[in-house]
Amino acid sequence: MPELVPKSFSDELEGLSVLLSQMGGLVEEQLAGAIDSVVRRDLQLASNTVAVDPRVDALQHQVENRAVTLIGSKHPTPDEVREVLSAIKIAGDLERIGDLAKNVAKRAMVLGTDSPEKHLAQGLARMGSLAATQVKTVLDAYSARDTNVASTVWKRDGEIDELYNSLFRELLTYMMEDPRKISASTHLLFIAKNFERVGDHATNIAETVHYLVHGTSLGDQRPKSDITSTTNFTFNRKD
Repeated sequence: MPELVPKSFSDELEGLSVLLSQMGGLVEEQLAGAIDSVVRRDLQLASNTVAVDPRVDALQHQVENRAVTLIGSKHPTPDEVREVLSAIKIAGDLERIGDLAKNVAKRAMVLGTDSPEKHLAQGLARMGSLAATQVKTVLDAYSARDTNVASTVWKRDGEIDELYNSLFRELLTYMMEDPRKISASTHLLFIAKNFERVGDHATNIAETVHYLVHGTSLGDQRPKSDITSTTNFTFNRKD
C-alpha cells in the first residue's frame, strides 16, 4: 500500500477555503429563499429555507474543527495563522447570516399567505436584495483576496441602513393608524431588521478580508446610518 504524503499547510488552507465556499453558497441560497418567501408569501419555500440551516451549521463546525487541528498539528507562520483565524471569523458571520435568513423565513410562515402592501413588499425586496448582493460581493472579495472590493462593501453598508430607516418609519406609521395591522407590521419590522443585520455581517467579512490581506483593521468608524435606536419618531394619527 503506497504511503500517503502529508498535505502541505497551503493544501490544508485550500481545504478551508473550499468549505467556506460551500458554506457561502448555502447561505446565499438561504437568503434568496428568505427574500422570495416573504415577497411571494411562499410557505413551502419558507419551509425549505429553514431546513437548509442545519447544513450551514455543520459546515461551520467543520471549518472550526479543521482550523483547530491545523493550528495544533502544524507550525504555521504568522500569515498562515491569520488565514486560519480569518476563516473561523468568516464562518461565524456566515452562520449568523444563515440564522437571520432562517428567522426571516419563519416569520414569513407566521404571516401566512396575507400579502403586505405592495410598496412595503417592494421595499423589503429591495432591502433584502441589497443585503444579498453585499454578501455575494464580499465572498467574491474573500476568494480573490481583493481588498478594494471588500472596502466597497464596507462603505455601502449605510445604504441598507437608509432603507431600514425608511421602512421602520413607514411600518410604525401603519401600526399607529390601524391597530389591526400591528401584528403583521411587527413581523415585517423584524424582517427588515434581520436584513439590516445581514448587511452588518457582510461588513464584518469585509473587515476580515482587509485584515487577512494587510494584517490591519479597515477603519475605526463604520459608515452606519441606522438611526432607529437614537431617534424619537413622531407620527400623526389619521382619524
